[in-house]
Amino acid sequence: MGFFAEPLNAISNISFLIAAWLAWLLARRTGTPSGELKMLIGLGAATGIGSILWHTMPNSLTFWLDIIPILLFIMAYIWLHTRRVLRLGAEVAVLSIAGFLLLTFVAISYAQVFHGAVVYTPGMIVVLVLGLFHAREQQIARFTLLLAAGVYLAALFFRTIDNEVCAAVPIGTHFLWHLLIGSVTYLAMRPLILALPSRR
Repeated sequence: MGFFAEPLNAISNISFLIAAWLAWLLARRTGTPSGELKMLIGLGAATGIGSILWHTMPNSLTFWLDIIPILLFIMAYIWLHTRRVLRLGAEVAVLSIAGFLLLTFVAISYAQVFHGAVVYTPGMIVVLVLGLFHAREQQIARFTLLLAAGVYLAALFFRTIDNEVCAAVPIGTHFLWHLLIGSVTYLAMRPLILALPSRR
């Protein structure tokens, strides 16, 4: 086990750190990042760090470090986008987060379907639904979230076929899942950052 057991799967998680770094640069360029935005960007980076730890030192602790940051990132993203960009009420944001968690809980019951990809489907639904609202309500980075949903779908595809590909090509396609979801992380944060009121 260890780093050299899954080198591509470990290294490809750097995409999350790059996404967080690019988001931070964008946030700084557009104004002074709020505490909420700093937290979101930090959770994006933590997602990559947690996954790196899981793929290099798999154990019960790193298992949760691989899962919790991405859950918190999505929950924080739903809150920020619904409240700060779409300017909907807190009750809508809370219900949206609850809906995401409920879908995730149901999906966990089918964790073996599509080699676990189904567990991550609620995240894609979040990006798609918010993307539709964003495209309708916003002119800034209007279709970027919908692009993110498309990239997310491609990522789910590569996660789904990983086991079959591994039988023929040992490196598999799981690293592509990481690279694409890292890209989704930035693509999701970009329209949010650009649509937030300037804090100069």
